[in-house]
Amino acid sequence: MRIIRAAKVLTGRPGEVIADGEVLVDGARIVSVGPRGSAGEAEEVLDLPGHTVLPGLVDAHVHLGFDDQVDPVTRRSRESDHHLLLRMAENARKLVSAGVTTARDLGGRGFLDVALRDAIEEGLAVGPHLVAATRPITITGGHCWYMGGEADDEPAIRRVARENLRAGADCLKVMASGGLMTPSAPPSWTPQYTTDQLRVVVQEAATRGKHVAAHAHAHASIRSCVEAGVTTIEHCTFFTPTGHRYDPRLADFVAASGTYVCPTVHGVHERIAKVHGQAMVEAWLAGVAAMREAGMRVIAGTDAGFAVGGIANRTDGYVGGLETFASVGYGNAEIIELATVLAADACGVGEVAGSLDPGKRADLIAVAGDPLERISDLRNLALVLVSGRSVGQAGVDTVTSSVG
Repeated sequence: MRIIRAAKVLTGRPGEVIADGEVLVDGARIVSVGPRGSAGEAEEVLDLPGHTVLPGLVDAHVHLGFDDQVDPVTRRSRESDHHLLLRMAENARKLVSAGVTTARDLGGRGFLDVALRDAIEEGLAVGPHLVAATRPITITGGHCWYMGGEADDEPAIRRVARENLRAGADCLKVMASGGLMTPSAPPSWTPQYTTDQLRVVVQEAATRGKHVAAHAHAHASIRSCVEAGVTTIEHCTFFTPTGHRYDPRLADFVAASGTYVCPTVHGVHERIAKVHGQAMVEAWLAGVAAMREAGMRVIAGTDAGFAVGGIANRTDGYVGGLETFASVGYGNAEIIELATVLAADACGVGEVAGSLDPGKRADLIAVAGDPLERISDLRNLALVLVSGRSVGQAGVDTVTSSVG
């Protein structure tokens, strides 16, 4: 048994703050949460005055295996699976070094995300709990086709979905629209699948009790995703041939459905503005702010792993994304909620993670300061527990590739 005490304990439930609180941990599980002294005695007591304890952070959209050696024209790679898996393990270590204790990997090749997920659970690698989507389902030559999930009609969609689930996928990822990073693919404002085809993906996931994350930039694709019943819409940028064009009526439709939206907010927008222009970035940020006003169920996810114009969105940059939310009007308590309990629920792990409750996994962090006052205090990590194991990696670094 271990007691962790702090000046504040944020349980993850909206508005619940325990001053001078403590969490009792037994192995991989939380036993109790309450004020100082409520847990009784324990073999070990960690007292952290001036600190805040809160649930481990959740990154609902990462790509640990985005390959920095993919040719920009052919999208083929010289990097072997063995080498890529090692780099994925290092990216997972960087994620957990930022306080992320659960991450949803939304697309990789060769089922390497499943191998890494299992290695972390066995204690053979250091990283967060992973929710693995394996190969994204996409049309032939579509966005991220090179990851191996090409499917053009209903039978092919079912086949790829079932192969992914057979390989151990925790969820399914589908490219409902084109994207920005695959030259051969339809542009981002163009749908890749119809509503009925997206329903097939949802049906196949449901047969195994799994959820669907849908990449959607185009207006029509966003609407189709809601109509098809996906669990989360990724990006949701309202993209058109002339850039971001937020549609209030479509936003209201998404909000009314209760579908989770992961706008993949990261902390490198200022550097991206230098490549793609300030106007594009400002339109994107205005859309993220408008999602809040519309009442969308927004969750935190950084799209960590991508590189645009030589700009890397590193896997240890998670808090930068939360600071971006704050810069467009989200409150700190609201940000912590969308980064913990809401994101965990959207990723299908809300019963075991996302809040500090008895019986849940002992996934928690302690930071110096008070993130309710300063969201940047989430950078001041003093403790990271993943299923009760201390995995703090602060101060450890390796040679950094251009991605991750």
